Amino acid sequence: MVNKINTRCDLMLFGALGDLAQRKLFPALYQLERANLLADGSRVLAIARTEADTETVRQQLFDKLKQHVKPEEFDAELAKSFLKRVDYQILDFNEPDAFDVLNEWRDDANNQLIVYMATPPPMYGVIARNLRSASCCTEKTRVVVEKPIGHDLESSKVINDELGEVYNENQLFRIDHYLGKETVQNLIALRFANNLFASQWDQNHISYVEITVAESVGIEGRWGYFDKAGQIRDMIQNHLLQLLCLIAMDPPSDLSADSIRDEKVKVLKALKQITPDMMDSYVVRGQYTAGTSNGKPVPGYLEEEGANKGSATETFVALKAEIDNWRWSGVPFYIRTGKRLPEKLSQIIIHFKPAPHYIFDPDQKHLANNKLIIRLQPDEGMALKILTKDQGLDKGMRLRQGPLELTFSETFATDR
Repeated sequence: MVNKINTRCDLMLFGALGDLAQRKLFPALYQLERANLLADGSRVLAIARTEADTETVRQQLFDKLKQHVKPEEFDAELAKSFLKRVDYQILDFNEPDAFDVLNEWRDDANNQLIVYMATPPPMYGVIARNLRSASCCTEKTRVVVEKPIGHDLESSKVINDELGEVYNENQLFRIDHYLGKETVQNLIALRFANNLFASQWDQNHISYVEITVAESVGIEGRWGYFDKAGQIRDMIQNHLLQLLCLIAMDPPSDLSADSIRDEKVKVLKALKQITPDMMDSYVVRGQYTAGTSNGKPVPGYLEEEGANKGSATETFVALKAEIDNWRWSGVPFYIRTGKRLPEKLSQIIIHFKPAPHYIFDPDQKHLANNKLIIRLQPDEGMALKILTKDQGLDKGMRLRQGPLELTFSETFATDR
């Protein structure tokens, strides 16, 4: 549930002309406008290095909204009304004195200030310090930073320390936009509001778990970013580990962010470390090559524009994760993600163990395990695969697998 923001907000969006902002953030803000959840007087300052004026940027953002918002949800007049909230400011992020202009934009210091850094992570500390120098920081300021925060443990610590020099921990929000998906949030309700599943959610009843996030697109012109990150940093260490935590964590004491985070941390601490000598048995990495997608020829990763022909960066990874605790000991979690795969698909499959004693036709024993399939995208919903007697007088006690199906777009059509 999202409540209307009754407090006037000033949102400073750094990196406002980048891919993330135009593909994800401005469409999300438009949806808040569409749902009448933005307070009157709330404004957005789009900040980037590119020479442009506000009207040019508004037109560019209008075109991007039309491209990235579902056609049935896009309203041209509403988009234009929303974009009147947006101003543009060219800014050199490395120049402390240049940040003084940001205070001039804020016409009411009592407005809630939100700083969103949709920039490369090494810029987070620089922007934070320069905002402090320009007196843009108060205890009310809230700061949102995007993944990945650093490229390894040490660089992550450096970035977090730099942010911590300027902001208190309760002011910082490290965002994983994947967690905003309805079906991802629904994992908590599914697990802890339904005793049918809660009582069966452990190594005594579950055989193994699959978590898949497949993309049909390639790197989409993002070679400079992606080749430094790779699929493991871009997807595994944030999106897929978050899904693993939601599937594997123990019940939180309440639904507060801190309680849920604490349970996730316990899962991460219990993950079995994959050492170099285990790599061949636990991890598969790969790159996509030239082929066709939707009937059209597409280049391989090393043939993309700007590619380094000798790059060994992975665009596909599959791994086996193991959690060393009482709930999950002996249950493998198979995680896979990649680009330029046959279809766009995100789903979790829980494979339950079969009944302890099988009394049916031995030829059908391969059907004996139930599956819970949680579809994150597309066609959000879930299906519980169960076994029933096949219909017909001549079938005997033959088994047939069928789904108990829940499709969100149909079940909750009037609420979406």
